[in-house]
Amino acid sequence: MTAGAPREAARTALPRVVLRKNLARAIRSGHPWIYRDALTAPEGLADGALVFVVDTDRKSLARGYWDARSPIAVRVLATSDERPAVGHDLDAAVDARLGAALDRRLSFIDRARTNAFRWIHGEADRLPGVHVDLYGAVAVVRADGAGARAFYHDLPARLSAAAAARGLPLAAVVERDGESGATTGTDALPAGELEVHENGLRFGVDLARGQKGGLFLDQRDNRALVETLAAGRRVLNLFGYTGGFSLFAARGGAAETTTVDVAAPALAAARRNFERNGMGELLSTRAHLHAEDAFAFLERAAAAGARYDLVISDPPSFAPSERALAAALGAYTRLHRLCAAVTAPGGTLCAASCSSHVRAETFIETVVAGARESGRTFTLVELRGAAACHPSLASFHEGDYLKFAHGRIS
Repeated sequence: MTAGAPREAARTALPRVVLRKNLARAIRSGHPWIYRDALTAPEGLADGALVFVVDTDRKSLARGYWDARSPIAVRVLATSDERPAVGHDLDAAVDARLGAALDRRLSFIDRARTNAFRWIHGEADRLPGVHVDLYGAVAVVRADGAGARAFYHDLPARLSAAAAARGLPLAAVVERDGESGATTGTDALPAGELEVHENGLRFGVDLARGQKGGLFLDQRDNRALVETLAAGRRVLNLFGYTGGFSLFAARGGAAETTTVDVAAPALAAARRNFERNGMGELLSTRAHLHAEDAFAFLERAAAAGARYDLVISDPPSFAPSERALAAALGAYTRLHRLCAAVTAPGGTLCAASCSSHVRAETFIETVVAGARESGRTFTLVELRGAAACHPSLASFHEGDYLKFAHGRIS
């Protein structure tokens, strides 16, 4: 997009793609994805090209941008019922959505205590196919596919302008490849770890190499919950990465924390996070770090009769695709059986899943079934999701990916 130049020269200039499936109601209700097998489209549409979506009677339903290779061929920017019609001044519409998304975050985030959060959450912020995270004065952009990269090709300049207009000048805008995680773009990354704050705790993030930079921003509210649950308790943090849940548990008065992650570099970062928060002395007494596969650790702990009062399980996605769903459910059930086995009677289990292909009710079933297989009972206290800076659309269940089941084991 070139600032000041409309994306659509005229209504009749846009190519039309025709629905072959009866999806008009879903589109009008706000579902932002249209799959390739539901469409008939002209040959040779370029990535990022704006298109009209029409029904078989050629009645206009929506406008969106094209992805030439993704199974999601069109990401919807606006339905035809919306006024003013997006496309007649799409530059202004995108800028307005960028600003509105940041304004919403700034309305509930205290930047004196938290300066790392998601600014753009794709479809839920009416900017489908792109996600932007803020780490202090650095914005990290991830586009979902070639269509999004082409459509939002000048996003760094627009982000800088929107942030500056709100008194948040950006030092850099970094673009990360959605598949490889590699960084692109012209802005230089900060050397080494960049320190950010979350609810008053300090974390180091490595934006060049760290997965999600070293801090999963969607779990912020759930880390705050763990802090309130931790006083006087023995806490086990599985798939603990750089120690986020453990640090909040320690600040909440945990008797001890045990952090388990297969990646030794992640635990080295966790050690640095304890030290930068003035908790370094705990590492020799009450904050234990184990570079080990979580399943292997649990098997060994269960066999030794170890018990923890609060267990947090936050694994990577077990179901990256629909084809992996059956195997994922088996893995979740096994994991929750082992978690329940090491949770003290009356203790708390917080089980998470970031697999969008696993629906919430199905995930809860794996927690209940796993506990039952260990001879225990799981009673759900609360089912939570992602932090408020990761909103979801009621019409778009695919975007409601994070489940965080907080319950009791008896």
